[in-house]
Amino acid sequence: MGEPASDQFSWKCPACDRRVPSRIHECRCGFQRLQPDSAPPAESVESRPRRGPSPSLFLILGAAIGLGVAVYIVQTREPAPIAAQTRVVASETRGATEAGAQEAVAQTSDTFVGPVKGSIVVSGPAPAASNTVATAPTVSIENVVSASLPAVASIDTGSGRGSGFFIRPDLVVTNNHVVEGQNSVTLRVGGAQYTARVMTTSPAVDLALLQVYNANPQQATLRLGTAATARPGEEVIAIGYALGALSNTVTRGIVSALRKAGSVTLIQTDAAINPGNSGGPLLDRDGTVIGINSMGISKQVGEGVAFAIAIDHAIALVDGRPVVAAQTPMAALNQTLGGPSESEAARARGQAQYTQAVEWAARISDQIDTNWQRNSKLCVAGSTSTGGDRPWFAIYVPDGIKVARSNAYDCFAWMDDLKSAANQIKTTLDTAAESARRDGVYPGTIRQIRQKYRMDWSGWDR
Repeated sequence: MGEPASDQFSWKCPACDRRVPSRIHECRCGFQRLQPDSAPPAESVESRPRRGPSPSLFLILGAAIGLGVAVYIVQTREPAPIAAQTRVVASETRGATEAGAQEAVAQTSDTFVGPVKGSIVVSGPAPAASNTVATAPTVSIENVVSASLPAVASIDTGSGRGSGFFIRPDLVVTNNHVVEGQNSVTLRVGGAQYTARVMTTSPAVDLALLQVYNANPQQATLRLGTAATARPGEEVIAIGYALGALSNTVTRGIVSALRKAGSVTLIQTDAAINPGNSGGPLLDRDGTVIGINSMGISKQVGEGVAFAIAIDHAIALVDGRPVVAAQTPMAALNQTLGGPSESEAARARGQAQYTQAVEWAARISDQIDTNWQRNSKLCVAGSTSTGGDRPWFAIYVPDGIKVARSNAYDCFAWMDDLKSAANQIKTTLDTAAESARRDGVYPGTIRQIRQKYRMDWSGWDR
């Protein structure tokens, strides 16, 4: 009985097609069967059964996708803010000065016109605007002051002193109240002295322009700016002749605020502005004039509070443009600070001036009283009726005094002298009363002032 033709007990020889028992590993034809513990032959690609994608393929695809996402993010991310669209980085072989100049040009140009020799050009899309404020290097205060002092002049009007500054060799800017009522003034700057005429005045903004005779073409001048660029907290410098005698006085402070006094722009500063500083320049840190020092506030009202008129008003005056204001800066400022209005201030001023006139008349009248008491007994015939506080007021009444003849005294000459003094008093009081009425002083107030000094008479109001 032969061996069963089963794979379990025999194997078929592929060479001769005989079946060989499983325990025999070599066919008669010489073909040797592979041992059971030997490694199986490698499968060819064609004979290998098809399977799913290889894990390594997934890794490669994942890496490629990740790289693509990273590139997209880098390209679309908003670039960090910089000062300009194009930047030039100087090569190591260039000098520091040239490199800085090239970088500055590149940072201020919207379009780069060409490469710089020896440099690497980095360009790209316009970045987002930067919030960083670029600040140029500033000159030291000492240098600003030393360059500005030769352009600041002392102004002597004969009755007062102030300050001014040259904007041209033949033109000086100052405050109107410094030169008010003057036709010409004396300027002193450094060791030089000039005569200048008051060319243009604007009481509305308290400014005046002075034209210098025989001007020095080499005279230092100051550069004019605008108050529109002034910012609270900005450092400023005030220069002038404090108290009219302390030359080259420099004070430093900051811009506290910009104020509107009516139609006039004022720069409020804590830089000290004293009498005599009026008309001098208020400079920024670059030495540019942004204001004309005009007024300080007393410590009783507010310490460290001063004001300068915006230089823009002076530029308008130089250009011949009309400067219109309903009231002076000081009057408008008084109202801002809760002070009296323009009409109230005028009324107070008129009342004070009338009081001074009555005080003077009362002193002269007291001297006339003494003379009247000594001589009226000899030179006045009969009684007098004056209707006023003093008996000799009868002089103002036609035939109010009858002169007696006396062998001991020249009564007619005495009466002429008395009338002359009395007429001088009447003229002064009439003029002062008219001025007071124009200033809005009430008639009752005028009468009360006369009564206070024993100068009341019914004929004053006629």
